[in-house]
Amino acid sequence: MSETKWEEIVRTFPEANFLQSPEYKKMNEILGQKVIEDDFDGAGYAVMTVRNAKRGRYLEIPCGPLINWQNKSLRKKAIEKIAEVAKQEKCVFVRMRPQLRATPENLTLLENLGLKKSPMHLAAEHTVIIDLTKTEDELLANMRRQTRYEVRQALKQGITVTSKNDEAIFDEFQKVQAETAKRQNFVPPSLKTLLAEREAFGENSRIYIAETATGEKIAYGLIIKNGKEGDYYEAASTDLNRKLPGAYALLWQVIKDLKKEGYERFNLWGIAPPGQPNHRYAGVTTFKTGFGGEVVEFVPAHDLIISKVGYLKDLVVEKARKKRRHL
Repeated sequence: MSETKWEEIVRTFPEANFLQSPEYKKMNEILGQKVIEDDFDGAGYAVMTVRNAKRGRYLEIPCGPLINWQNKSLRKKAIEKIAEVAKQEKCVFVRMRPQLRATPENLTLLENLGLKKSPMHLAAEHTVIIDLTKTEDELLANMRRQTRYEVRQALKQGITVTSKNDEAIFDEFQKVQAETAKRQNFVPPSLKTLLAEREAFGENSRIYIAETATGEKIAYGLIIKNGKEGDYYEAASTDLNRKLPGAYALLWQVIKDLKKEGYERFNLWGIAPPGQPNHRYAGVTTFKTGFGGEVVEFVPAHDLIISKVGYLKDLVVEKARKKRRHL
């Protein structure tokens, strides 16, 4: 797909983010995944990745498909086409998470299409989105008082934030994130995946680093930019982050940079659902919501079942995994 065509899609579907972009398609192809794209005869767009999981082969559509969901005939046509692709690829099911707010109307809409709520999440269903069209003063004013204090303390303490895109910084980030994952009990991406993201997104995937005045590393963030949105996609930190406001300084610098570059929103990418204190994102939820953005709940991931027998086998595995990972 040409860059001009993608820009046209983003104008038509401003909610689009990097998970439905040509770069995301390229990233998965670098990793050896089969990816199919479809424009539904010019009426939308979808990047569909075939996942070869041990529990069953399935088709994944994160933050998509991009269609006019209020058009009944179009959404029916899109689902039929997606089902056709899944059957051709011998998939057990299709897992998608459209960019639709979690309203009763939208949930009913998906149910009426024959989609079933997935046992697993997909692509930051609960998140915080910051409106970058506001002025810097407005953005600071919208922060929680403690967050604003930490941002200013970081400046007083001489904490600096830089960003890099070279292979060495991705390697360093992966090592620090692996240690972070042990402390916080999550599964980090492999270096191979991170380098594929770097290759596919180029300068639009950058690692931000917060350091003390003497050059000690405090916090890292992988930022991916595409369309109208910047995403705080991955994070890592050293033990110093427990004592110093490095992560606060890092996000504030990202916000200022994205705003300067003309992006309209910053997606902080994943918080715990309300009322789930044991969720794996519970620890970062207070931190992220402190920046004053809008707390957004998208519809949960939904599955289109292609093979009932194969799907039931998958369901058993995924429910056990969900419980084990505190999701």
